[in-house]
Amino acid sequence: MKARLATCVSTLALAAVIAGATPSFAQDKSFELKLSHWVPPSHPLQKALEEWGASVEKESGGTIKSKVYPAQQLGKAFDHYDMARDGIADLTYINPGYQPGRFPIIGAGELPFLIANGKTGSQALDAWYRKYADKEMKDVKFCLAFVHDPGSFHSKSKKISVPADVKGMKIRPAHATMATFVTQLGGTNVQSSAPEVRDILEKGVADAVTFPWGSVPLFGIDKVTKYHMEVPLYVTTFAFVFNKDKYAAMSAAQKKVIDNHCTNDWALKVASNWADFEHGGVAKLKADAAHEVYTITPAQTAEWKAAAQPLEKTWVDSVKKAGGDGEAIMKELKAELTKFKAAF
Repeated sequence: MKARLATCVSTLALAAVIAGATPSFAQDKSFELKLSHWVPPSHPLQKALEEWGASVEKESGGTIKSKVYPAQQLGKAFDHYDMARDGIADLTYINPGYQPGRFPIIGAGELPFLIANGKTGSQALDAWYRKYADKEMKDVKFCLAFVHDPGSFHSKSKKISVPADVKGMKIRPAHATMATFVTQLGGTNVQSSAPEVRDILEKGVADAVTFPWGSVPLFGIDKVTKYHMEVPLYVTTFAFVFNKDKYAAMSAAQKKVIDNHCTNDWALKVASNWADFEHGGVAKLKADAAHEVYTITPAQTAEWKAAAQPLEKTWVDSVKKAGGDGEAIMKELKAELTKFKAAF
């Protein structure tokens, strides 16, 4: 009898310990989050957001559910930061470079020949930017930052091998930094979001585009381009941002769940499958006889790097205008890139 009683007491004690170690969501309000992005549902980002939402739901005891809205269903690509700010969506995927001058600090990640790897590059960028996100993206709750695997030039009827080849061309840049680069090289910028690129190339509004490799076929850009320069020219910075009011309405336990999904580890998780997808695009285009993927010589690479040098000074100046110490901030970023083995 005593043995049975002791076993019962031990079982109850263990249950109490387990219950005490697990946050109680029983009395919490339920939420259904709108997770919005602007790429096709076949893009790796769709799965990343679905996995993020499923993990949040599980950890919150089912009190925080979510639905992913792809392909600009809730708003245009350019508007996604403001959509999170205004509550049109609860978590959005943003490209800060779509709005030149608005987010100068994170723009450092866009500089050519800086980041060589989409996975560790995402970890380095995220770790570095957290110090500055609350100031630069103060309208929202910053969640995490990441980059895609390095992209390059993809053109319709002319090879781009050296900086001089850009002169006179109409090019859709990936972001503000590449737009400045194109201008410095004598080209003309044609602004458009990623989903609109095929159309502007097809209509002759643009001659070339800077784009990551796997996304060329995904967005149908392989149907309107032929030449592809194989060099890790640049990356694009991205972020997940969260609506502040929705976060404030949550319980302390629910807020912790969101915080646990806005980490450097999650930045790597979000970036990893996408990085593999983009990198795989190189081989895919090489295997297509309708395309010419070409490398450039060390001397040509040196020309590109020299041509890109003024961009860092431009970035430093833009940060200075915003009240920051651009040189010190860049030093911090380069240190993180070295730490994560992601430097070019």
